[in-house]
Amino acid sequence: MPDPTLNYVPCADAAGGHRMAYWQWGDAQAGHVVVCVHGLSRQGRDFDVLAQGLLSRAAQPLRIVCPDVVGRGHSDWLVDPTGYQVPGYAADMLQLLAQLHAQAPVSTLDWVGTSMGGLIGMAVCGTPKLPLPVPVRRLVLNDVGPAIEWQALQRIGTYLGNTGHFESLQQAADAMWAISTSFGPHTPEQWLALSKPMLKSLHDGAFTLHYDPAISVPFRTVTQESAAQGQAALWQLYDNIRAETLLTRGANSDLLSHETAQAMTQRGPHARLVEFEGVGHAPTFVPDNQVEAVASFLLRSDSAHEKPDSGTS
Repeated sequence: MPDPTLNYVPCADAAGGHRMAYWQWGDAQAGHVVVCVHGLSRQGRDFDVLAQGLLSRAAQPLRIVCPDVVGRGHSDWLVDPTGYQVPGYAADMLQLLAQLHAQAPVSTLDWVGTSMGGLIGMAVCGTPKLPLPVPVRRLVLNDVGPAIEWQALQRIGTYLGNTGHFESLQQAADAMWAISTSFGPHTPEQWLALSKPMLKSLHDGAFTLHYDPAISVPFRTVTQESAAQGQAALWQLYDNIRAETLLTRGANSDLLSHETAQAMTQRGPHARLVEFEGVGHAPTFVPDNQVEAVASFLLRSDSAHEKPDSGTS
């Protein structure tokens, strides 16, 4: 299968603007668009396996778009690091969707969001009267919800912003695995494939992580009290969602509790919950059963209105 194409969209900010990069798979003219948005310190190539899995299963043309959220991957870094927050990211996604719609009309829009990408998806789907080409039809929230466990934020804070200096790809992959074992079992080949796009080369031939260390600046201002106070607003966004919603969760996740996940099945869009055993935060959509869970949800015919029961994979 051909590699994705790298594209850019201009986005506004108070310092004069920035470019957001995005990777595009499939048919660039397809009306059915799936936007896949990564987690806090990740980038758009995280979805390579999922994108290929969707394209191999799709009966109709599909356009899959995987942005590098600003400050990550091939996107620009912000002059003002306080802009590294969900409202700004959501505004960039509106610019992306407008550009995609101008290039080829969007008739069906789906969203897959891992962790931070899920929060951006909640903002896009749960904020009334946004200028979307079409409403989001189906939403996948991957291991995230309106209530985020404080101990997980503390864990992420121990490494966020430390982009490192590595002598080889393997050394970098090993270092990333040390903080990412919660992703669940991966073969060495799978982990190396996930790790390569996470790195950029330095002038001395070494490697460092792809993102702006300053993405940690607003993150470090979050306190346990402010996180708790923000939950009401996030629940309001969630309750506003009209898209059919699939909630995927690592059964051992320390960020999305089982209790919060269950609550998400009972209110708002009444998400269908699928939990993956042996996985924490967050499923990578690399193992076959994870790809199949998302593909069967997104590619199911609109005429199939039955809603499957919650389950565990």
